[in-house]
Amino acid sequence: MYWPQWIGAAIVFHVCLSVSPPPTDDNNVLHIGGIFPINGKGGWQGGQACMPAANLALEDVNRRKDLLPGYSLKLHSNDSECEPGLAASVMYNLLYNKPQKLMLLAGCSTVCTTVAEAAKMWNLVVLCYGASSPALSDRNRFPTLFRTHPSATVHNPTRIKLMKKFGWSRVAILQQAEEVFISTVEDLETRCMEANIEIVTRQSFLSDPTDAVKNLKRQDARVIVGLFYVVAARRVLCELYKQKLYGKSYTWFFIGWYEDNWFEVNLEEENIECSLEQMREAAEGHLTTEALMWNQNLNERTISGMTSEDFRLRLNQVLRKEGYKIDNQRYPEGYQEAPLAYDAVWSVALAFNKTMDRLHKYGKSLKEFNYNNKEIADDIYSAINSTQFLGISGYVAFSSQGDRIALTQIEQVINGNYVVLGYYDTQADNLSWFDREVWHGGKVPQDRTIIRTVLRTVTLPLFICMCVISSAGIVIAIGLVVFNIWNNHRRVIQSSHPVCNTIMLFGIVVCLTAVFLLGLDGRFVSPGAYPAICQTRAWLLSTGFTLSFGAMFSKVWRVHRLTTKAKSDPKVRTKKVEPWKLYSMVSGLLVVDFVIMVAWQLHDPLQRRIEQFPLEDPESSSDDSKIRPELEHCESHHNNVWLSVIYAYKGLVLIFGLFLAYETRSVKVKQINDSRYVGMSIYNVVILCLITAPVTMVIGSQQDASFAFVALAIVFCCFLSMALIFVPKVIEVIRHPKDKAESKYNPDAGISKEDEERYQKLLNENEDLQRLISQKEEKIKLLKEKLAEKEAKSGVTPSTLTQGKETLIVADFITDAGTSDSAFGGGLSIYTRSSRCSQSDIEFSESYL
Repeated sequence: MYWPQWIGAAIVFHVCLSVSPPPTDDNNVLHIGGIFPINGKGGWQGGQACMPAANLALEDVNRRKDLLPGYSLKLHSNDSECEPGLAASVMYNLLYNKPQKLMLLAGCSTVCTTVAEAAKMWNLVVLCYGASSPALSDRNRFPTLFRTHPSATVHNPTRIKLMKKFGWSRVAILQQAEEVFISTVEDLETRCMEANIEIVTRQSFLSDPTDAVKNLKRQDARVIVGLFYVVAARRVLCELYKQKLYGKSYTWFFIGWYEDNWFEVNLEEENIECSLEQMREAAEGHLTTEALMWNQNLNERTISGMTSEDFRLRLNQVLRKEGYKIDNQRYPEGYQEAPLAYDAVWSVALAFNKTMDRLHKYGKSLKEFNYNNKEIADDIYSAINSTQFLGISGYVAFSSQGDRIALTQIEQVINGNYVVLGYYDTQADNLSWFDREVWHGGKVPQDRTIIRTVLRTVTLPLFICMCVISSAGIVIAIGLVVFNIWNNHRRVIQSSHPVCNTIMLFGIVVCLTAVFLLGLDGRFVSPGAYPAICQTRAWLLSTGFTLSFGAMFSKVWRVHRLTTKAKSDPKVRTKKVEPWKLYSMVSGLLVVDFVIMVAWQLHDPLQRRIEQFPLEDPESSSDDSKIRPELEHCESHHNNVWLSVIYAYKGLVLIFGLFLAYETRSVKVKQINDSRYVGMSIYNVVILCLITAPVTMVIGSQQDASFAFVALAIVFCCFLSMALIFVPKVIEVIRHPKDKAESKYNPDAGISKEDEERYQKLLNENEDLQRLISQKEEKIKLLKEKLAEKEAKSGVTPSTLTQGKETLIVADFITDAGTSDSAFGGGLSIYTRSSRCSQSDIEFSESYL
């Protein structure tokens, strides 16, 4: 009910001037029990201010002649220290010690939970002035509980509203491991899920929040809802200062029922390791949500006849007498909740007054109540459930769950003081906003670090440089193909198998074309087209290598085969190398490539894979952002398997080619006149491949280094191969435009067919004579041994026999040879005319022949 203004004024006048004491007869006293947390070490010790407020309410109620006529209220109280066990003991003492208690008052959520759950066994109604736990809204568990303190869940709709207002969709929760906060967090999680707000992490702690705050930093939490008692709040604030979780990048939601100076007091007593300045710095800018606990209309008279400002002045005067330094802004804990305790006593008085009227109709009295009288207990329950009045804390009314219906207030610490930003009506979903908020940096903090993905690409100047060099190489290769075809009739070109060289040049063009694709990345190609680039790269590199290296490999292979067969069949040297044998080897290598690449592409095609790197700070940014570098790779699911197959196959060809080049390093075959240069090219290709393959695997995450290394290796191999094989030919053609003058490059050039046949015949005869010489040397050795034996037996000196015997030996040698001196061009005539000769004098000169 609402009291007219004139009645309120009269009541104020009566309160100020009336000194009539309340009745002292115990039969006219209604006793209630009070449990106040005052001297505890943790939790909420709001009884320090709430108990004086309750005593003020008793004075005001007992002065009212029209309220509880003939009766007075008396409060029996004790300290619970916000400890459930101690509170249970206090409750039992209150219940089992006379006088009979009609109702219980309690504060602190953990205490109210214990008291209200047990009080139903004594048919007692419990009224909590300082309990916000959402768990207390369970009517099945707490059937006789009411509270003037709004449930903590009343804050959650306000928090959700603010998150939507400022565009925050990612929050973290830091809570103390108490039931009141656990229940609040569960309700907040449900509401966040409905509002599509992500809870990135939920951290809890018992007494030390150090690890929990560190975990918030690891999770990159930016908007954080803190749920804990004020003692723990000071520890949290100090720890977040140490971890630098404050300032323009962070937003903290704290509970609003702390005292306004909570972050400045009790620092030494609680061994807080931060200074007063550090605590103020960390607290600056944080938001609080609280149910309105003081009537915001300072001039509005309440049921007691006072305004909220009148009550504040009276309460401050009482607290000064109790030793609190109110003038220095040193308020006791529970100062904000003092109006709730004051209005709780008025709620009890009004409920008793209504119950008395109802019982009077039946000829009963409140004094008849005992712990077994459920009928009167139900009347008290109905009376308080329907109680409505304008109190110091605002309009007092209870929901069906016994919860206080109230507005919520949003505040922010600005320059060390709490400033009201607005109010929120949960039932009407109405937010009244005053636009007074102040943010560090002048803008709303972000709910996360903005991660900007930056694709690492090949540096444009490097890419252009490699493309220019590759283009030059392609032009040169095409020019050499034209040169090869144009001079196909020249002997120097014919003897080097021009078609094979053209295949090599075509392979070089393919390899150099792959350089362009190696540098194509997200700057030029969309993610959808990137897999096609990957496949094309693989095909070009594999095919180009096989064409270029395969052509050189087939040449050195044929040289090795000719050299090996010539030892058993000298006529092989004169045989012409069939071109199809060279081409068939290149074709065979291409077939193997084709089989491997088709199998790879069909069963496990290359795809675009993104490699992510650690976050980096941007060079300059106005917002809170980080850069996450990314790099594109061409990979398949079983990429290592396919690479192993490719490397094994190509590696065997490289090693075998190196072996053949080494074996034929000093061999010169007329049919393939550039075999030595081919061998030198193979050396360089093998060495560069052996270096490039492992190095690129190591530097694969460095796009510029990897591209430059691979591109330079390809370019160097291609240019070096073209230079070694074609530069001598180009020089020879330029210097000697006519074919007959090419003897310097090709020693066989200019020899007629008859001369060539005669030359080959002399070579064959020379080999035969070398075999005969070796045989005669063996015979001479045996004859000398026999002569030595005869001389030893006959005693004849060797000098007397030397002249004649050696002459006979030489003559016998020539006779056995069956060759006239004309066959040697007169080369043996000197030996027949000589009376003395030795084995060392018998020589056949290949150069002479």
